[in-house]
Amino acid sequence: MAEHRFDCLCVGIVVADHSCTPIDSIPEAGQLVVAHRLPLSTGGCAANVAVDLAKLGRNVAVVGRVGEDALGRFVCESLAAENVDTQFLLETPEVETSGTLIVNVAGEDRRFIHCFGANAVFDGSEVNDELLSSAPVLYLGGYLLMPQLTADAVTDMFQRAQAVGVKTVLDVAVPDTDRLWGRVEPVLRFTDVFLPNADEARLITGLDDPWEQAGRFCAAGAGTVVVTRGDAGAVLRDSHVEISSGVYSVPFVDGTGSGDAFDAGFIYGMLQGEESRKCLRLGSALGASCVRQTGATTGVFSAQELDQFLTTNRLDVDSR
Repeated sequence: MAEHRFDCLCVGIVVADHSCTPIDSIPEAGQLVVAHRLPLSTGGCAANVAVDLAKLGRNVAVVGRVGEDALGRFVCESLAAENVDTQFLLETPEVETSGTLIVNVAGEDRRFIHCFGANAVFDGSEVNDELLSSAPVLYLGGYLLMPQLTADAVTDMFQRAQAVGVKTVLDVAVPDTDRLWGRVEPVLRFTDVFLPNADEARLITGLDDPWEQAGRFCAAGAGTVVVTRGDAGAVLRDSHVEISSGVYSVPFVDGTGSGDAFDAGFIYGMLQGEESRKCLRLGSALGASCVRQTGATTGVFSAQELDQFLTTNRLDVDSR
């Protein structure tokens, strides 16, 4: 097997997240509601997956854009402190670092207010052939949330990656419903693993049933499709198996980053050569670890914690 500089190249959206610990309700106009904390942290699919894999002891690099501003410096310094290689995180003049305001209300799903910022400039040219060959797995996170990153650009990137034996993993973030299938379908022919959640899959396909969603993505050429369904678990479909899983029971505090943690756990299994069922368990366990604390990566397990959790907690994975 060829030597690689990294275990995974995490490409895509990089964000500064400003979140709140759960509040009782959304304030009325002019009303002040007090949260226990208002943490600032790194976020965005590429950054989150990179941090999560680094926590698991993997050597990862992030490829994306930030602004030449205080938040950009914060993101770079925070990722470096988590042992993520940031040399391919480009400072982009005249645009600000992308930001998301995350509002957590007790007992409700998160609310997001997002600014594209420097992510709007990312167009895929940042990933050259030498960089593609630097890792056995290429993860692209936040596709559809980068206006300059076209289907042609992603198709070219993934095709070049597969040509040198790199596994391609795709996740999306859906800001609207304009021409989604036409932007996703061409890429799937060169996608080894596609990891949408059920809401994203419904917006892309127009289908409500997760098995039908996964079937349509597979028919378009994706090798393995996992549709995550929050507290309903996940379904996985490829040319060999159709399986579903439940969820691990853990205290829920904040769902921010849980989908990215699932992706990281699944990729962690891929890097270890695990079969689909084990990858699904690893993804589900890492996703569960994330929701126990506020923040996209704060509560994510280390490799030792993940092994201990899997030893003492059971997850049913059933064939369809």
